[in-house]
Amino acid sequence: MNVCVVGSGAREHALALACARTADVVVTPGNPGIRGRSPEGHTLESSAAPPEEIEADLYIIGPEAPLVAGLADRLRGLGGLVFGPGADGARLEGSKAYMKELAAAARVPTARFAVFERPDDALAHLRAAVGPYVIKTDGLAAGKGVLVTSDLAAAEADVVAKLSGEAFGVAGRRVVIEEALVGREASLLAVCDGEHALALPVARDYKRALDGDLGPNTGGMGACSPVTFVEDKVVGEAMDRIVLPTLGELRRRGIDYKGVLYAGLMLGDDGPRLVEFNVRFGDPETEVVLPRMEGDCTGLLAAAAGGRVPDAVACAPTAAVCVVAAAAGYPVNPRCGDSISGLDAAGAVAGVTVLHAGTRRDADGVLRTDGGRVLAVTAVAPTIAAARERAYEAIGAVEIEGVQYRGDIAVSERVGSTG
Repeated sequence: MNVCVVGSGAREHALALACARTADVVVTPGNPGIRGRSPEGHTLESSAAPPEEIEADLYIIGPEAPLVAGLADRLRGLGGLVFGPGADGARLEGSKAYMKELAAAARVPTARFAVFERPDDALAHLRAAVGPYVIKTDGLAAGKGVLVTSDLAAAEADVVAKLSGEAFGVAGRRVVIEEALVGREASLLAVCDGEHALALPVARDYKRALDGDLGPNTGGMGACSPVTFVEDKVVGEAMDRIVLPTLGELRRRGIDYKGVLYAGLMLGDDGPRLVEFNVRFGDPETEVVLPRMEGDCTGLLAAAAGGRVPDAVACAPTAAVCVVAAAAGYPVNPRCGDSISGLDAAGAVAGVTVLHAGTRRDADGVLRTDGGRVLAVTAVAPTIAAARERAYEAIGAVEIEGVQYRGDIAVSERVGSTG
């Protein structure tokens, strides 16, 4: 089978490696790390060609923006088998206000919310509320459009910056203000065929830039799987109360959702509640979920795209930890163009795979930073502690001027609020 993966980051790199166990893979536009052959002998390559010009038996769309823009619809219109929702289903991530309305219609347990387009109305709502305050851009913001704060003045400033277009342009000209949910966060990725869904191993994402869950929100500074405080019965409850009712509501609206439905969960005393939906594989969760899955990843995603997910997925009795190496200045003003070295030493650590997230290679062959999140260093081992030790040994070998990464991935299990 020939697979085309759309995207260029570490998530797409991880997808390519997983699919290359059983298929030849082309990634568009890909990155400098995607090349060669898999251990099973299948080809891995990057291509500058648009996905519509690549012949494949299966198309897997990684990022949210092309999904929201209708790429899956266009590929299906050309006769392709596509893993990823059409524009109608991708609206779940393209508009947080729409997501909240649909979740309410499906009776999914989630935070109370209100939607605003006028600053005066939003400010009046904030001043009548009790913190912490959760303010989200309605549109896509690369994982950086959420502010959680107990400081009313900071919340007011954020609302004004978003609604004026200063902070996120048109994506922020409507905001969702929610109550803060308190508990422990986890990420549940479910493979959906339009009617049925199959839960993949649960992961935990570390969104904040600094140790101790401090600093601004980012696209994700690391992840781990399994998550020690998430039991099987909690996963079952989340599927029954959140994922499956959402698929049912989508069907009632005439939407055939084939792809990943990512449910960000807050686990509290009253059970799992929905923080947000994403309509694609999470990043960096994918980097720790896929290495733990056994069997044919390509076959699983092709089956879902074709209309029927299997009843179960095999998961290895292992643990995975991913630590993200970010560029100087990330997430506010990441610096590009710094040279990268030490990847051979990092990749030589047992159980470690170095995934490229934001890199480019000069004409002279020098690998350089080309984005905020530069590398995702993922380690697999029998236990979380061993995987964490390997990941940090490997990332310590990477040399990038001004590199930054969190030192507490897979350690902190603190109770937090919606982020």
